Amino acid sequence: MRLVRTSTRHALRHRVTGAALASVVAAAMLTSCAEKPKDAGGKSGDKITVGLTYTPNIQFAPFYVAAEKGYYKDAGLNVELRHHGAAEDLFGALKSGKEDVIYAGGDEMLQARSQNLPLVDIATFYQKYPVGLIVPKDSDIKKPSDLKGRTIGTPGPYGETYFGLLALLKEGGLSTKDAKVKNIGFTQQAALTGKKVEGVMGYLNNDAISFQEAGKEVRSLTLDGGAEGDPLVGVGIGVTEKTLDKRGDDMKKFVDATLRGLQYAIDKPEDTVKISEKYVPGLGDEKRQKNALAVLKATTPMMQNDAGELGANDAQSWSRMADFMYDQGLLEKAVTPEDAYSNEYLPKS
Repeated sequence: MRLVRTSTRHALRHRVTGAALASVVAAAMLTSCAEKPKDAGGKSGDKITVGLTYTPNIQFAPFYVAAEKGYYKDAGLNVELRHHGAAEDLFGALKSGKEDVIYAGGDEMLQARSQNLPLVDIATFYQKYPVGLIVPKDSDIKKPSDLKGRTIGTPGPYGETYFGLLALLKEGGLSTKDAKVKNIGFTQQAALTGKKVEGVMGYLNNDAISFQEAGKEVRSLTLDGGAEGDPLVGVGIGVTEKTLDKRGDDMKKFVDATLRGLQYAIDKPEDTVKISEKYVPGLGDEKRQKNALAVLKATTPMMQNDAGELGANDAQSWSRMADFMYDQGLLEKAVTPEDAYSNEYLPKS
């Protein structure tokens, strides 16, 4: 299998809240958010520029809350939130020094390490991988092994939706040769309701909700991993080894403040949507607020592990992912998983 390189425009589309916020995304593009970072903290100390890897939406709420509630300022941090442009390379600004922190998938960071960008995940937000196979409610696809011979739609051979498909196939003892994988772009609803495919890969906190809001009865087949556990690690905070060496204390403060924002979003979702209006164009609209609240409520449970912890990196999960991605040809070279993450920057209490 050839190396799959992540396409920023497509692989990170899941950060957007779906069809109900399409006009929000368009408005955000027009305002060139990537070029106008939001000052989100105090004025003292060196600035920390955070790369939020798509246009503004509710799934970045922990950062918005930390800014608006003064958590960054209280920590003595000067933080700027920088949303990426639609065609921007995922790690381009980090490489050029325009960003200090990136919010990206653990799988994407592992790929970056295999390409000699020494990223370290210092706080994993998505404790549960948010991708699944969406099928009609009456579908006879009940388990991963049922995918044999089926036509499955995916945005393309890149990013989390594709990684998730590979993991589901492996869980069923299958490979891409056993299923009919069809690249459909971001037309999941049209492709499934039009019966062009028998299932679509999508995000449980986004695409599945869009189906429900459109009145389509669907269910999701999610990664189980069996006895071995989930083979993929979700989105978290990535920082280069160089930045950690120079600004380790600042990164601890940043993680603590952002996790406070995440906890607030979990505890007070309605307030969080209101806070996010300042950052997400058009979110003052009642229909969009309803959609954003649904997305937020579906997202936050994925951000807690079984012990209710926030931000923790699990050693076994990283080890499984490194083996899985290497075996699937998704890494240019083998990566030592222990080098790719750290729990040293999490709050001690």
